[in-house]
Amino acid sequence: MKILVQKFGGSSLTTEDCRIRAIYHMKKAIDEGYALVVVVSAMGRKGDPYATDTLLQLIRNNGNQLPSREMDLLMHTGEIISATIMCSMLNVRGIKATILTGGQANIVTSDDFTNAQILSIDPARIHKELEAGSVVIVPGFQGRTADWEITTLGRGGSDTTATALGVALNAEMVDIFTDVEGIMTADPRIVEEAQPLAMVTYTEICNMAHLGAKVIHPRAVEIAMQANVPIRVRSTFSDDPGTLVTTMLEIGKLGYTVHDRVVMGIAHVPNITQVKVANREGHYDTQLQVFKAMATNNISVDFINVNPLGVAYTVHDEMGEKAARLLTEMGYEPQLLPHCAKVSVIGAGMTGVPGVMAQIVEALTQEDIQILQSADSHTTIWVLVHESDMVRAVRALHQQFNLHAHHM
Repeated sequence: MKILVQKFGGSSLTTEDCRIRAIYHMKKAIDEGYALVVVVSAMGRKGDPYATDTLLQLIRNNGNQLPSREMDLLMHTGEIISATIMCSMLNVRGIKATILTGGQANIVTSDDFTNAQILSIDPARIHKELEAGSVVIVPGFQGRTADWEITTLGRGGSDTTATALGVALNAEMVDIFTDVEGIMTADPRIVEEAQPLAMVTYTEICNMAHLGAKVIHPRAVEIAMQANVPIRVRSTFSDDPGTLVTTMLEIGKLGYTVHDRVVMGIAHVPNITQVKVANREGHYDTQLQVFKAMATNNISVDFINVNPLGVAYTVHDEMGEKAARLLTEMGYEPQLLPHCAKVSVIGAGMTGVPGVMAQIVEALTQEDIQILQSADSHTTIWVLVHESDMVRAVRALHQQFNLHAHHM
């Protein structure tokens, strides 16, 4: 049996026209001989009646005192509403469809309510329904504990459901349908010349997703990467094949042209505060004390530089004052620079290639953009800039690496 998993995000299900377009892709897959598993998100986005954020607002407006276990009872309903509507629309078109909730599909999770991790999936029930000729619709973002408590998987949970099912079912492919043509070289709302990418590696898209691109959740990519299940990120509203996500070896095997590119994209994250803490004279445990204090108080840190004079790191803007207060109480004199942005240059091809940082510095210097901090890995170079310079920085780097020049 040749299995395909298709996941449709909320923006692909908002209106009847959107849902008809989603069914078009389902029917096309069935006609191509696939046994089909469809994962659905809650319909629409914040403000739409059944979107997850709208459901959460109901609680905020009515006491805002719902425990996390009961919160999961609420949050998993948006996806079930989507599933029932799609089931009805498929059945009326003569396409047999069956719904299995996350629990019924045997997606077993930890008991970390509102942010559970998938522990195991027993696909026997899904296989049984597929063999009976049904399209199996699984509401995304949800599972169950070993003792049948309902859980949800946190942000990006429907993507995670789709790729985890793809792995468990040994699917040929996981298609992530969204409202954009695939993965772009930069955010098209910032860079008008941003180009769609025909293919990227798992590592590249993980970095893009972690560093600001919101097309697919990095946890979903990591699950697919472990079992080498290819992902396509596609538009519900187009027949374009979108962006293939797999290994460089598989990209070549599948007949894609492998371009010799150093950089594949530019990502950005705004609303960041830089924190600098100098060592106190005679004390050499600053980094230990600082990062222990941040961890104890649930403040996520990023962009870490440690040197003999002290430490520099970043937190989200909303955590800046809390971090400063903690550090001051510990006897430090922190320097805070709020309203910064992290701009990232990403490409698996940059490993071992000299001159990439020089090009970054050149592009930003020509625009009179100050680099506040930098860091790098084998596939990514990050720079911290003032948030007021973020858009110009993204555009300058996109131009510098000729990402506007051709479809990659």
